[in-house]
Amino acid sequence: MSETRRLVDKLWSYCHVLRDDGVGTIEYTEQLTYLLFLKMAHERETRPLRPERIVPESCSWQRLLDAEGDDLEVAYRHILEELARQPGTLGTIYRKAQNRIQDPSKLKRLIKDLIDKENWSATGTDVKGDAYEELLSKGAEDIKSGAGQYFTPRAVIQAMVDCVRPTVRDTVVDPAAGTGGFLLAAHDHAARNAETLTPAERTHLRDGFVHGVELVDGTARLAAMNLLLHGIGTPTGESLIDVKDALIADPGNRYSVVLSNPPFGRKSSLTMVGADGREADEERAISRTDFRVTTANKQLNFVQHIATILAIHGRAAVVLPDNVLFEGGAGETLRRRLLHDFDLHTMLRLPTGIFYAQGVKANVLFFDKKPAAERPWTDRLWIYDLRTNQHFTLKQNPLSRTNLDDFVASYLPGKLRSERVETERFKPFTYDELIARDKTNLDITWLRDESLEDMDNLPAPEVLAREIVDDLTAALVEFEAVAAALEAAKGVDQL
Repeated sequence: MSETRRLVDKLWSYCHVLRDDGVGTIEYTEQLTYLLFLKMAHERETRPLRPERIVPESCSWQRLLDAEGDDLEVAYRHILEELARQPGTLGTIYRKAQNRIQDPSKLKRLIKDLIDKENWSATGTDVKGDAYEELLSKGAEDIKSGAGQYFTPRAVIQAMVDCVRPTVRDTVVDPAAGTGGFLLAAHDHAARNAETLTPAERTHLRDGFVHGVELVDGTARLAAMNLLLHGIGTPTGESLIDVKDALIADPGNRYSVVLSNPPFGRKSSLTMVGADGREADEERAISRTDFRVTTANKQLNFVQHIATILAIHGRAAVVLPDNVLFEGGAGETLRRRLLHDFDLHTMLRLPTGIFYAQGVKANVLFFDKKPAAERPWTDRLWIYDLRTNQHFTLKQNPLSRTNLDDFVASYLPGKLRSERVETERFKPFTYDELIARDKTNLDITWLRDESLEDMDNLPAPEVLAREIVDDLTAALVEFEAVAAALEAAKGVDQL
């Protein structure tokens, strides 16, 4: 048995013990995060060469080892509260931390029998990092926790990174970081030839190469710990994960690579008022002069945000649902902007059945930011259809990286795109063809869908139900845009 497998099995066995007390996989992973950090801090403080204190003495691992019963629960709670007030990575990991293990005897077992018996500092980053990543993936399978929304299929992440090809010279950001999957994959790709890097490049790769933003406290702590266990960032340094709403304001920083899968929910409690100056109906509206249009659609606002934070000549790969391809109003305006101001060169139509949210239809848009110009930057949009007549499920037939080999091989980076070859699933569409389509609709298909003719091979009922809901929602959005336009026209006539 590999060391990683042994560690995963050991960690997972304790999760099953705690499930009886109502502690789910994600909550269990959070508790592991708190305790793992304290144990590794203790190992650094007591190592013979260059010992280093990371947490205050009042928060030492030894306090937990020495305490028993109710005293253990009290000591643990005080440690969590004090560490939550610390700056940097420490504060991100312990932000609003709470003890979810109410039975002191089970907490003691977790501390003494599981955490304390392992030398985590001696365990390679590949081992402990991969073990932690597998726990996160198991947490995503826990449908009741809703954690799946933060988990992008690793095969999709890897294919996106293999196409974008980040190097040590890049700065990579994910404005909806989740548990940090995109940031880890980008780091792994850039570190493939680590032995050839200069000391300055190694430092940049560790401390400045990746940056993430995550709205949810618990998810942000999992991302920060995930990076740390993979050797990215430092326990006492600045946090590489910001805990905030990425859409609230322009952060000012610009990045050469954006990799992201923004939240699937369409409607936001906030409306971003763009340069169009349209009056927002929602109670809470935020004005961003860098946004072109006013909308409460989160995906469209993330597209606008990414357009802002991407550096000139930077490259982006973003997972977006189908509605971004065909919605009118703000959606049409943003699609026209992407085609004109950016080089929107590739789109991958993802199959259904690969996300934990059932029935999701999504795509990966690949685009590069260009300097201002009068002519449109998009020459051709190449669309790869991996959806039509493709059937995947999370359990019986999960999507693997090999299923994406043909797409990645067809992608070809940079100047090599002129050598792309059209195939049955990979077709180019010119700028003029796209602009001429009704509402600049990019929801383009050309393959015959065999499932429409095979009544015995229809998608599962829950998938069909979700597709119907999505179609009806999209229709309502279209009617809303028409109604708004008619109301605006009537207002002008009355002036």
